[in-house]
Amino acid sequence: MKRHHTTALLSLLLCMGTATTPALAAGPATSAISATSAPADRADEAVVKAIGRAAHPLRTTEPGGPDGDLRALDRVVGDARVVGIGEATHGSHEFFALKQRVFRHLVRERGFRTYALEAPWSTGLRLNDYVLHGKGDPRRIMREDFQDSYLLWNTREYLSLVQWMRSWNLAHPGDPVRFMGNDVAYAGPDLYDRVLDYVRRAHPAVLPELTALYRDLRPTGPSGPYLRDYLTRPLAERRERAALATRALDLLRKQRPAPGRAAGEAYRWAVRNALAIRQTADQYAFDFTGQDGVTAGMRYRDRVMADNTAWWQENTGGKVLLSAHNGHIGYRSGDPVNYPKTQGAFLRDRLGARYVSVGLTFHHGTFNGVGADDAMLDANVRRFTVAAAPGGNEDTLDRVRHRDYLLDLRTAPAPARDWLRAPRTALDYGTAYPAPQKPVALARTFDALIHLHSVRASDRIPAGEGG
Repeated sequence: MKRHHTTALLSLLLCMGTATTPALAAGPATSAISATSAPADRADEAVVKAIGRAAHPLRTTEPGGPDGDLRALDRVVGDARVVGIGEATHGSHEFFALKQRVFRHLVRERGFRTYALEAPWSTGLRLNDYVLHGKGDPRRIMREDFQDSYLLWNTREYLSLVQWMRSWNLAHPGDPVRFMGNDVAYAGPDLYDRVLDYVRRAHPAVLPELTALYRDLRPTGPSGPYLRDYLTRPLAERRERAALATRALDLLRKQRPAPGRAAGEAYRWAVRNALAIRQTADQYAFDFTGQDGVTAGMRYRDRVMADNTAWWQENTGGKVLLSAHNGHIGYRSGDPVNYPKTQGAFLRDRLGARYVSVGLTFHHGTFNGVGADDAMLDANVRRFTVAAAPGGNEDTLDRVRHRDYLLDLRTAPAPARDWLRAPRTALDYGTAYPAPQKPVALARTFDALIHLHSVRASDRIPAGEGG
């Protein structure tokens, strides 16, 4: 059965998810126990031993406690301003927990000050207000904004992260950490209010015109139904909305801030927020009924996520941990038809060696997701169990003597070097299962990898809890 067109498109907007409508080209799904691009026999033992000699074991994936085992990661990070850390599913506890552990370490030891998530810009600002100022309830923010394509982010692991960030800021008021969302699939009402509130204070003469331009764009209901409804609208209407968002941005850009640093900063952020609104409208203005439109739309999304991340880093001055799917933070796409160029490739173009990518792999375990034909609704979320394919990347990686470990792919010794540069099937899931499994050449895609023996499904926050 083919997946509903809108559901498949929303899956693409978050992850390397399944896409089986005619316009969304994808090869046949591979079972969790078969390989498509690697020999069936096991890798040469010399490769396993070479990886074992270069690997650095991890003490745990859980945040807290001693972090001496992460010193090897410091050498991987080097002088990078942005470090992308991936995940092989969007719904496994160990991936989320490990990233919090790494972020805590990088904050304390390497001067990192922002956690950037593959989430809407507007949601990031709401959570950042909590992290910086204690404004709002993170449970409520997550419940309201992490719907549909972002449903799997509404977890205790992410709640724990933002609560730790808030506690850091209470203890270090002069040296705060920040939370950002770099994605474009949703621009919440709070984002429109931020722009309009700025104009009301600084440029009241243009407030009526800007209010009129935003009237039909600003969401008035829950984010999930809004997202599902947007793509059902005719292309001409979506493009008209994009034109309105562009006119609003142009109007704001024509204004000039009052003298002074504070006024200039307020203007700069208002313009950026208006740009984020336009980015969302532009994302939905592509013609997703044809493959050319899908390809162009997904390229646009990864480019914009990279632009947003780089802008944030440059304007806040702090280093950034970027959390997204492996398929976004790496340099090569495993699905170039739908995702022609990755966020990681755009960041490498912009930042050079100041961007470093770390992929995450696992041998077996469970994750939260929905069926390939299901809408992204709470009622449809299930736990799926998968295992490495014989002859695939994880099958060999898991034969290394360490349970969980870090490997710098740039300095891996022979014969591991050649093995790591060859494409093999990999466990790679977004929000949906089953999904086509694409070959991944690890050393051509990432600078380093962290391999985990097993993972379990993340701890979702039940609907209606808190807030």
